[in-house]
Amino acid sequence: MQRFQIIGAGLSGLSAAITLAKRGFSCNLFSLQPSERAQSVLAEGGINGALNTMGENDSPALHFADTVRGGVQLADPNAVEGLTAHAPEILRQLEALGVPFHMKNGELILRNFGGQKKKRTAYAKSSTGKIIMSALIDEARKYEHAGRITRFPHHEFLRLLTEGDACTGVRIRDCYTGSMTDYYGAVLLCSGGMNGVFPGMTTGTTQNSGDVTAAVFAQGVPLGNPEMLQYHPTTIGIAGKRCLVTEAARGEGGRLFIERNGERWYFMEEKYPELGNLMPRDVVAREMFFVRQQPEAGGQVYLDMTALPEDTWAHKLSDLRAELMNYLGTDPKHTPVPVHEGIHYFMGGIAVDAQHRAGRNGLYAAGECACQYHGANRLGGNSMLGALYGGQVAAQTAAAAGADLPEPAAVNETEPYAQPASPVLIHAVSGILLDALGIVRDAETLQAARERLRTLSHAREYNAREQARLRLAEAMLLGALERRESRGAHYRSDFPQTDEAYRKTTVVRCLQDSVSVTFEPIPQRKGETDRAI
Repeated sequence: MQRFQIIGAGLSGLSAAITLAKRGFSCNLFSLQPSERAQSVLAEGGINGALNTMGENDSPALHFADTVRGGVQLADPNAVEGLTAHAPEILRQLEALGVPFHMKNGELILRNFGGQKKKRTAYAKSSTGKIIMSALIDEARKYEHAGRITRFPHHEFLRLLTEGDACTGVRIRDCYTGSMTDYYGAVLLCSGGMNGVFPGMTTGTTQNSGDVTAAVFAQGVPLGNPEMLQYHPTTIGIAGKRCLVTEAARGEGGRLFIERNGERWYFMEEKYPELGNLMPRDVVAREMFFVRQQPEAGGQVYLDMTALPEDTWAHKLSDLRAELMNYLGTDPKHTPVPVHEGIHYFMGGIAVDAQHRAGRNGLYAAGECACQYHGANRLGGNSMLGALYGGQVAAQTAAAAGADLPEPAAVNETEPYAQPASPVLIHAVSGILLDALGIVRDAETLQAARERLRTLSHAREYNAREQARLRLAEAMLLGALERRESRGAHYRSDFPQTDEAYRKTTVVRCLQDSVSVTFEPIPQRKGETDRAI
């Protein structure tokens, strides 16, 4: 029987592994770190599902509408249909695994989250990701004991094994011994976002280096919407990264303000009276950027949580309070928190269809490394949902197309991708991208960044991993340059309007030594989803 190869042991990787194991299949789960240290553990605010436990007449159809609208019509509607239709079932699955969501009278309590008109975000204080991961790890161990899941922490993906247009397996390096092995079978990429492309500037772990995405892109796997980076409005700076101040703080009543002419100006409430501080993240981040430019305003935006009731601090945000007191030395219950936008999520990534097929036979992708559900902007609470549902769908699709392949084989040859990228290059590329891919962009800045990247690319000889990173950076810049409109997280000051002609997916391909961009139509929505999880 075929053994499946899963890269990444966070939410999407565990979800895929458990889905395969439940159906009697076996898989290997490769990751740089154990699941207990995956990026998914850091997810805070909650996970969406239209359970309608709050008496607001919520429904999957309304969840669908909010998701598509929040992504500014750029997400695949068929994929979003499946995501939102199965979200309530996924919450019930997690509840059955013992995830201790906040409950009242036997029903899940749901909170408000950005870009959504209904309460539909289930949560466990502000440590939801850690608690869901604990439940999934326990579930995976049952199948590990049965021999259906084999975990390989401290193992690094190097590249895909290919035969013609098909993916036949992966080459893996043991980080302790340096030995390399070829593992054959269908490959599910669940490797997370590209935080390591922007060291020190993201809320995520740089263990999610982006090297997997860069390597498969260099091997010819197309990317979708790589220009779409989400800046979370509320982060604080700590050593080596940005620390997230969860959107749950605003969902529970936290308010953003800036000093203007000596008085507090709660600008989101004035500009957007319907949703106020809970507008989609791209809108909030952009407004924060703009108000800081006003000469009569101070240069610092604050999150005011001083009016939150004691019960909220005690039972819903106690861990957030402890975290902020630890890092800032002040109590957010009594003192507004200075916040700034920080890179938080990558809506773009490996291009996949609604079944999570990724451009080659035998290759699938799910979670943050894939471009799928979020379009031009992700709604809070949809990331963990997308990872869990995406892992399930990718596993189901892979299982349906399975084939028998050879046993693992030791590698005795030299492997170009085994050489790491130099920190000097990583930081040089990061600086170029940060200058051009901020909250506000324009052609002049993007073109100048491409020239700087081109100069850097010819500065010396680079190893395979470094070349792949340079091509990935080129893909992000070129996608942003060619999308001549403003949409969601991509705001062009020289093209400030949303243009219907660009309601298409940016598809970037690596062709030998060049990178090309095309815009491909969004799939037409089918009448209804028929996929059962």
